[in-house]
Amino acid sequence: MKIQTISTGSREGNAFLIDDGRTKLLLECGVTIKKIKKALNYRLSSVKGCLITHRHGDHSKGLKGLLDSEVDTYIGELEKEALGINHHRLHGIRPLEQFSIGTWTILPFSVEHDTEQPLGYLLQSTTGVKMLFATDTYYIRYFFKGLTHILIECNYSEKVLDYNLENNIINRRYGLRVMESHLSLENLVKFLKACDLSKLEEIRLIHLSDTNSDEELFRNEIQKVTGIPVYIES
Repeated sequence: MKIQTISTGSREGNAFLIDDGRTKLLLECGVTIKKIKKALNYRLSSVKGCLITHRHGDHSKGLKGLLDSEVDTYIGELEKEALGINHHRLHGIRPLEQFSIGTWTILPFSVEHDTEQPLGYLLQSTTGVKMLFATDTYYIRYFFKGLTHILIECNYSEKVLDYNLENNIINRRYGLRVMESHLSLENLVKFLKACDLSKLEEIRLIHLSDTNSDEELFRNEIQKVTGIPVYIES
């Protein structure tokens, strides 16, 4: 199982490539199509589909380029309506309605963000990989068993955010939006403790805030709680 971070974060945009050895998928396309093609060594035709969590530009910037390149792309049907794009390669999907792309079986599920129908994804491969992908959500309502890989947001620490608010490093309106739309270290720890991690091989943390995060703290805390290798994606 290979996971490649093309880009992550609100400023740089988000895009990841996963490969079970048989089917390659993009997760998000929040960078230019030029950057995606370069990361793939200009072999975009090897990608069998792209899953988008929601319509914000740092997750969908390259959508038009993907569609023009005939890559099937999937997003919540209400997000698709909000984008106003009609294209035969853009598929509107619904939470908890399973579908397949190549060797991957994909179950979208609802998450908590400030758009019309944000989604997380549970991806299971015929090769035995079972992967969770979730970002831009302050809470995950479901718990999972048998995961082998987790690619998940850890945007901020409540302690760091509180310090930044108290010292006027960030304004309160921005701080409130972060708390209402992104996953904190503390909520991630609670989520992981509730999941079955018996088969988990690795945890990859994505979408860290430039201002309200602490890489060393995040890595150490998650490893201490889970006993699983933790990697910070950048």
